[in-house]
Amino acid sequence: MNISHLEHAIIAVAFQCLLWPLVGRWVGGSLIVAVFLGREIAQHEYAGGGPNAVGYFYGLVHHWSLDSIFDVLSPAVACLLLALIVPGSPLWRTLQARRTNAVSRGQP
Repeated sequence: MNISHLEHAIIAVAFQCLLWPLVGRWVGGSLIVAVFLGREIAQHEYAGGGPNAVGYFYGLVHHWSLDSIFDVLSPAVACLLLALIVPGSPLWRTLQARRTNAVSRGQP
């Protein structure tokens, strides 16, 4: 893992937060991850000779390395974690319900 993976995750979370009020946390995260995926596919097409010299799915199946996989995976994981952890998410509601149940059991 190199610094670009962390940079991509930070950029993705920042854009997810900017898009959140407009489209919601899940769609905002999905949009920015799609941008990073499209960027990686375009880079792979150019590595194969350019978009006019290769087939339609060339960038999707060729030239993938561990580095390019992490360039897409790190923003996806960061956006997923943000969408799961924030208030209002299903995970947040579950933790809140457990906390409320624990407090209510402790009182007479």
